[in-house]
Amino acid sequence: MLKVIHGADFHLDAPFHALPPEKAAGRRAEQRELLFRLAELANREGADLVLLSGDLFDGAEIYGETLEALEKALGSIRGQVFIAPGNHDFWSARSPYAALEWPENVHIFTEPHLETVELPELGCTVYGAAFTGAHRSDRVLEGFHAPEDGKIHLLVLHADGTPNSTYGPITEEDLAGSGLDYAALGHIHARIGPRRAGATVWAYPGCPEGRGFDELGDKGVLCGSVEQGNVQMDFVPLCSRRYLIREVDVTARMPEEALREALPEGESPDFCRILLTGERGMEGLDLEKLEALARPHYYSVSVRDKTRMRQDLWARAEEDTLTGLFLRAMRRRLEEAHDEEARAAVERAARFGLAALENREEPQ
Repeated sequence: MLKVIHGADFHLDAPFHALPPEKAAGRRAEQRELLFRLAELANREGADLVLLSGDLFDGAEIYGETLEALEKALGSIRGQVFIAPGNHDFWSARSPYAALEWPENVHIFTEPHLETVELPELGCTVYGAAFTGAHRSDRVLEGFHAPEDGKIHLLVLHADGTPNSTYGPITEEDLAGSGLDYAALGHIHARIGPRRAGATVWAYPGCPEGRGFDELGDKGVLCGSVEQGNVQMDFVPLCSRRYLIREVDVTARMPEEALREALPEGESPDFCRILLTGERGMEGLDLEKLEALARPHYYSVSVRDKTRMRQDLWARAEEDTLTGLFLRAMRRRLEEAHDEEARAAVERAARFGLAALENREEPQ
C-alpha cells in the first residue's frame, strides 16, 4: 500500500488583479507558505508519493522568492514528488522548470507523450506527460494499458474531461481501459471525485487556494492510500483564506441589524461577498455604510444589493378582476385571523397567490 498526496493548480505568482498591489503581493507570499503546508502534511502522513498535476505556476514569469520556496519546500518532503506541467506552466527550455536545479526527490515530466518511471522499492510505476505548449488536442492516454505485473500503477497528468478540449482531452473510456490503479488529474479547479472508470479510480483535487469568487469554500489536496483494487483518497483543506458568498435577508428589518447578526465574531481571514436579499421599502440602502460595518470582520468584503422593493399587497384589491376578487377574500381572512402568527400566514399566502396570478416566479 502506498501513501499518496495529490495536488494540482497552485497557480503560484498569480497576479491577483482584483486586489490592491500590497494585498496582491501578500497573497503571493501566502501561496509560497502553502508549499510548506503541503510539505508538512506529506511528512506528517508519511507520504511515499506527492503527485502534482500541473499549473503549479500561473505563467512563465516567476519571482525568485517563489522558486526558492518551491525548491526548499519540495526538497524537504521525504517522499518522491512527481510534477506533470500543464497549460499555464508548460515545459520548455525557457520555462521556470528549466531554471531550477531540482532536489533529487523531484521528478518533472518533460515529454508530451507518456513517460514511465519505475520505483521498485515501492513496487509501483508512475506515468506522466507534460504540456509543451499552451494547448494540446491529442488524447495522450488513448490506447494505453498498464502491464499486469502485480505493481501499483499511477498516472499524474494535466487533462480536461471534455472530449474535444484543446487542454489535453481525456475520456472515461481512456481511463477505464488504462489498467491504472489511480489517475491523479489536474486542470479543473473544483474538486471532482474520487470516481471510478472501470477498475481505475481518478480524481481532480481542485485548486488548493481560491483566487476569486468562482472558487468558493475550502480548498486543498487529496490524501490517502493506493493499492491494487483499493483506493482511499480524502480531501484535506490547505488554504489560508476562503472566498465566501453570504446572503442576508433584510425583509422587515433594519439592514444594519440583519447584517450585524450575520457577521462572524472577531476577524475572519476570508474574502466575503454579502448579498442583501428580501424586501425593502421605498428608501434605498446605504451600501457604503453597510460595507464599513462589515469590513472589520473580514480580510476583504463587499456588500451588494439584491433586494426588491416591497409591493403594496392590497393595492389591487378593489379591481373588478380575478386578482381583485382573490385579494378581497384574503383580506377578509386577515381580518378574521386571531393572532399575529395567523395574520402572517394569511399575508404570506396572499403574496404567493398574487405571484401565481401575475405569473411571477417569486412573491413580491
